[in-house]
Amino acid sequence: MTSPGPRRLQIARGLQGLRLRAGLTLEAVAAASGYGKSTVQRYEDWTSATRPKARNVKAIAEAAGGTPEEVATLTALAESLTAGWWAVGGVPEWLHPLVSMEQDADTECAYAPSVVPGLLQTRDYAMAIHLGQEVREPLDGIVRQVDGRIKRQDVLSKPSPLHLWVILDESVLQRVVGSPAVMAAQIDHLIEQAQQRHIDVQVLPLSTGAHAAAGSGHYVTITSGGVTSAYAELLGTGIYMDAADQVARYTTAMDYLRSQAADAAASLKMMSKYRKEYGT
Repeated sequence: MTSPGPRRLQIARGLQGLRLRAGLTLEAVAAASGYGKSTVQRYEDWTSATRPKARNVKAIAEAAGGTPEEVATLTALAESLTAGWWAVGGVPEWLHPLVSMEQDADTECAYAPSVVPGLLQTRDYAMAIHLGQEVREPLDGIVRQVDGRIKRQDVLSKPSPLHLWVILDESVLQRVVGSPAVMAAQIDHLIEQAQQRHIDVQVLPLSTGAHAAAGSGHYVTITSGGVTSAYAELLGTGIYMDAADQVARYTTAMDYLRSQAADAAASLKMMSKYRKEYGT
């Protein structure tokens, strides 16, 4: 079964493709469908938090000049959408598209320049990160977010798990998040996970100097159903990209990072070195 993420992307691309093929503006489709311009625009945006309603998709697709077969296909996709656990599971709204895509993605690659990626965080490390970031958030809200982050890691332990490939900046191992004990447990977890067949962790040494993602923050490329998208994290939000030229820039940088980072064996040695520094 395809997750809501890929289906939402197919609907958005389909509706936009119909409109562009017909040479219509958003205003024209809005007038013909009976909906406002903002509604049509949201339906063409696959990262929108609005879950598409089948009747709206049908009306917009018809207004955009879709054939009966095209309209039926897009309507069926909308009818098959269901809300995922993340909608009520403590995951921030801006992260819903990524978590949705992860449910049946083939591969996710992450460049982590400042903290361990969420899919590989221990609970104590995640709690320390959230306490540091969400300085005005009540404790119960932070606990819910941490619960959601740990729940998200289920994609790594299901029968056909997500293949995760992480490029971890060496500074992440140096930064003391929480306490030395928290860091020791976190690095133990990284070492254990990195030895699984479907998880690759490479450390990017500080000695590398300038590299392919220099100046970039945390970002992810994710492939699901043959479609690759990119997500770049910002403070309290993120940017999603699916245009071919944008995605290519991130995937190319990731390819170079793999060659610039230490290999798997050397990366394990680096992690073990820092683990010893944090004691028992």
